[in-house]
Amino acid sequence: MVQDGRNYYRDFALNAPKDTVILTLGCAKYRFNKEEFGDINGVPRMIDIGQCNDSFSAIGLALALADAFECEVNELPLTLVLSWFEQKAIVILLTLLSLGIKNIYTGPTLPAFLTDNVIGILQDKFALKATGNAVEDLETILGQKVA
Repeated sequence: MVQDGRNYYRDFALNAPKDTVILTLGCAKYRFNKEEFGDINGVPRMIDIGQCNDSFSAIGLALALADAFECEVNELPLTLVLSWFEQKAIVILLTLLSLGIKNIYTGPTLPAFLTDNVIGILQDKFALKATGNAVEDLETILGQKVA
């Protein structure tokens, strides 16, 4: 039996519009990496960057994209959805926060050691969001209905 919320990442990926690219790394990809996402002008819609230990490479990719487009990472049309399955995700989250990256979604549950006060501070300072319903989150992120 699958624990509630554990299909979030699969639902998110399968409902992502056909004109979006899914960059993935870590364990959550195993919920959807066997699906066929097709491509956009020869660029695969799903690009696997690796395992959790490769998070630094993914952050480097985001920083390089921001540099190439002469903007800040927070200005890119990029949404980070951090899966919270293991404690090592805290290191990834802290790294992202230390770089000033905002609007990160995390879930399906928040770590038990985060108090309501700390969550409030992270929401206020970094616009940290808990995942909810995958389709509703996609619609919020994209500012439009998804099919």
